[in-house]
Parts: sequence; structure tokens; C-alpha cells
Amino acid sequence: MTALRLPFILMLAGVLGLAGCSVHQPVSLYQLDSGSPVQPAQSAGMAVLLGPVTVADYLQRETLLQRQPDGSLQASADGRWAGSLSSDIDQLLLRQVAGHLDSQRVVLAPATTGFTPDVQVLLTITRLDSGKSQPAILDAQWRLIDRRGQVRDNRIIHLQEQHAGNTAAQVQAQGVLLQKLAEQLSVALKPLANQPPIAEAPRKPAAKPAAPAAEQEKQPKIPMAAPIRTDMEVFRF
Repeated sequence: MTALRLPFILMLAGVLGLAGCSVHQPVSLYQLDSGSPVQPAQSAGMAVLLGPVTVADYLQRETLLQRQPDGSLQASADGRWAGSLSSDIDQLLLRQVAGHLDSQRVVLAPATTGFTPDVQVLLTITRLDSGKSQPAILDAQWRLIDRRGQVRDNRIIHLQEQHAGNTAAQVQAQGVLLQKLAEQLSVALKPLANQPPIAEAPRKPAAKPAAPAAEQEKQPKIPMAAPIRTDMEVFRF
């Protein structure tokens, strides 16, 4: 009886050991690669309000999604985002745009009190993903609003980047796509740096004060015209 129990106990221990290994398998944490943005030197450069930056709902999670050949998305088994992907996107774009424009006056929305931007960037990212056999793809749209509130540029962007296939390479490729987006955005922003100042509305001339009563009495009065009556009669036939 004891001899029969020993193989069963060993087999059970092996199964439990494998289960324990699968449960405690380490998961890698990833952040977007922001590249090597240039540190802006101008403290009085172009004033840009970056945002709101709207990210697709399926990207607002810690799960790192993998695009499948049939177009579906599956959660990655060996990695997830280290924190908020939306915040990573904001910071990457901020540093890249500020570096390309060489301006310390690039801020994320909402702006602080007293900050008057030359341009506001309304950006929507509708897709940012990749897969083991699928390239990294970025779909986005921006609108540039000048200081008068007019839309100066509206553009739809589609970018694609190949990678080596593993999760780390996929995350790096997605970061490269966002760097390219920031570069193209900066090119569109630069022509708006030298906008003419907004002209102030012309002021209405002040109303002249009414003349005093004494002066009004001195002015000659024009007699009123009175109707002239005659004895003529008008006959109608």
C-alpha cells in the first residue's frame, strides 16, 4: 500500500510545482521609448498648449495588448505597461515637441492661469498597437487652433513601423511611431510661431457733454412755421 502511494505523491508534488511556477512567473513592465529629445534652451520660445490628448478607450489600461493576424486583440502573457499609457504618451510628445521647437513654453492641457498660447494642439490617437507578426501602427488626427480661435491645420496621420517580433521590440517600435508623430506635428507648428498680434477693438469716442442751460438760452431760436389759411374753397366734381 505504501509502495503505491509514493508514486502518486511524487506525481502530485510535480503537478503542484509546475502550477506554482506558472502562477509566479515574472511579468515584465514596459514604458514607451521617448528617444533622445533635445533639451530646449529658449525660455521665450513659441507658446504651445498641447492637448487635450485623447487616447482610444482600449489603450487606457495596464494590459499590453497584442494584435493578432485576424485583427483581434489579446492580452500579452509576458508583459504589461508600467503605469498609465496615456501619461507616457503625453510626456513623450511634450518632450519631443519642446525639443523640436526649442521652446520651454510647451505645456500640457489644461494650461495654468495667465498662460496664453500661440497655438493649441487638439490631438486624438485612435490606434497604437502591434503584434508578434504584425507591425506597429499609429493612427491619429490633430487640429491646430491659433490665438484667434481659428483652425489653421487639420491632418489625419497613419504611421507604421516594423519590429523584431518580441514584446520589447514592439514597445520600442510604438515609441518610434510617437516620436515621428511629434516630429511631423512640430513641422506643422513652426509656421504659426510668427502670428501678428491681435488688434484691439477701436474705442468709441466719448460723448460730448451737454451744453449748460445758460448757453442754450443764448442760442437764437428758430420760429416755428405756422400753417397759412385762405378763404379759397376747393370744389371737386
